Parts: sequence; structure tokens; C-alpha cells
Amino acid sequence: MKVETPAAPEGERNREVKQPTFPFLDLKAQFSSIRDEVMAAVVRVMESQHFILGGEVLTCEKELAHYIGSKYAISCASGSDALLLSLMALDVGQGAEVITTPFTFVATVAAIVRLGARPVFVDIDADSFNIEAGQIERAISPKTRAIIPVHLFGLSAEMQPIMNIAAARSIPVVEDAAQAIGARYSERPVGTMGAFGCFSFFPSKNLGGAGDGGLVTTHDPVLADRLKVLRTHGSRTKYTYEVLGVNSRLDALQAAILRVKLPHLDIWNRCRRLNAAQYCALFAERGLNEKVRVPVVPPDRFHVYNQFVIRVEQRDQLKHHLQQSGIPTEIYYPSPLHTQPAFAHLGYKKGDLPESEAASQQVLALPIFPELTAAQQRRVVAAIADFYGV
Repeated sequence: MKVETPAAPEGERNREVKQPTFPFLDLKAQFSSIRDEVMAAVVRVMESQHFILGGEVLTCEKELAHYIGSKYAISCASGSDALLLSLMALDVGQGAEVITTPFTFVATVAAIVRLGARPVFVDIDADSFNIEAGQIERAISPKTRAIIPVHLFGLSAEMQPIMNIAAARSIPVVEDAAQAIGARYSERPVGTMGAFGCFSFFPSKNLGGAGDGGLVTTHDPVLADRLKVLRTHGSRTKYTYEVLGVNSRLDALQAAILRVKLPHLDIWNRCRRLNAAQYCALFAERGLNEKVRVPVVPPDRFHVYNQFVIRVEQRDQLKHHLQQSGIPTEIYYPSPLHTQPAFAHLGYKKGDLPESEAASQQVLALPIFPELTAAQQRRVVAAIADFYGV
């Protein structure tokens, strides 16, 4: 996500903006390590000339289901479509309400609105950035048809209270695990606790393809079958349409590339976790703990760090300082969705969800990709220490 650079302080406006000396995410480094495997997989598909669904995709789905720990895995064209298809399979439509968080990527909420349903926002926990489970119950109404917790930045939401609330009222839970493949809550993999788990294979994800791609997991054979029908125009047999569906299929090239990458995922996630631990150690060594709030990980969670997000005062000024130092950063997310023009019709206003609003002004994502070097991390931390004069 590209974010406009804030206005520079008066004394720095004539300084040339430096280009990053290393990338925020180095996909070229990842590709170089698996180039031969990827190219062999691409050639295999090209020689088969079978590009839509088929054996390559079916095998990929089986391998992903096994990795995630779900009985069924149904691939689709994107993580956004995974959310949309899940809600369609649950018959969420006009007049329904779906409880979720405003501090997430737009796709989480867009899927609800596209079906004519209303998002009901619950604020986030200040430490985890995930939906505050304790606030969900009072957001439930007779119109509530689903709850969508988001496992943001690679950290599982607090799922047991959410599942308890949902089970007591027979409300299905759709896990938005787009950023969290491999993450766990009390040893349970994300995407295996709700009615559905939704994953994204956008290139920047921990398991990313060479383009868009998505996946829905479920333990329910009836729901799995319905998803397969919905993703192919609502058709099980050619030119016969049981329901109105969409065109959302993972192509064989993406499936083949994902199959190459999947066996490496645990190692890549381990590298992200080691990099996160190194950041925390470096911040402590430099005496930055009072200035920089690093990710808080409860003991029952396994974080996979799709992003390493710190909370700081003077965030925009720090971002500009790091940019001038040649260090790339990103902001996820600069404004919560209840304040976005696209959702103005929902009637929310600034001040309604204070934790989400505060986070949007303080979060800053630092490079965390698996190939990030110790020297690069030291440069990041040194530049932050320089900004705060520590």
C-alpha cells in the first residue's frame, strides 16, 4: 500500500528525498533462492496447456488443506473473493449485519457491503490491533448473520471468547486470515476455528503467488461444496446454473508456484519471527522501549509477522526521518474504515472508535521479510534512535 509522504519539516524541505537503500519487501531475493523450482513448475503448466482449475489446482488445494489443518480448502481468485464467497455461502445479503473491525484492509468490509449487508464495527484492542472480543456481544442484534475477526499483521485474534459468543447464538464466524497463514491460537491454526478461514496469496503475503490468489478453508462438506459452485458462476454442470455465483478461480500457474513455495513457508515464517525478536532486542539495547512500542504477543499466540508494526509518537515525522535516511517503511493503516468516504453512509463519525483512530496515527511498519539482514535491522534501529536522540 502506497502512502503519501507527510510534509517535511521546514528545515528539510529543500533536501533531496533519498531512495531506499534496501527494499521494504525483497521478493527478488526470495525468487533467487527458488528460481529453478519455480521455472520448472511454470514450464510444467505451460506444457500441459491446462490453465483453469484442473489437477494442478486440486493438488495445491489438498496440500494447503493439509498444511493449514482443514478438511477442505477451496481456492479462488483473491483473498477479497475468499471473503465474498464465504459470506455468499452463508446467505449474507440485504438487511443482514456482520460484525467486524474497522482497522483492516478495505476488502474485509467491502465484501459485506457488496452483498447489501451492513458492517457493524467493534473497536480494537490497543496492544494486538485485533478486534476487542469483549465488545462483540453488545454489537450483536437480531440481524447479525456473521462475525469476521481479522488476524491482523500475522497475529491471531482472541478466538476462544469470540467462538464462545458466536456458538451461544449460532452465529457463524469467518476468519480473515489473509495476513496470517501459519499463525496459531492456543496451538490451533488460524483458519480452522470458524465456519470459514479466508487466505490471500497476494505477492506480499508470507505465502505469496506471482499475482492474485485466495483460499477458503472449512471443515463442513456442505459449505465446501457450495463454495465450489459459487466460484464457478453458480454452476456444477456446464451451462446449468443452480445459483448466481461469480467467476473466481485460482489459475494453474499460480497453483504451481504456490506448491513450490509452500514447503518453504515454515522456514520463512521462522526467519520473520527471528527478525522480530532481533528488532525487540535492538530496541531494548538502544534504550528505546519508552519511545517505541513493539508488537505485544500473548503467550498463547504464534505470530508470523506479515508485518512488524510499532507504535510511536510523532509517527509522520519519524517516517520522514527514516525516508531521508534511506530506510523504507509503510503505514498500515492511515485511517480506519469507519472514517473512509466509501463507508460514510454507515453513519459513523470520528471519535466513535477511539482505539482504531489512535492506532492509525501511531502505527509504522518496518521491514521484516525473511531475507532481511542483521546489518539492515541495525540501520533501521540506529536511525530511529537518532530521531529520538537516544
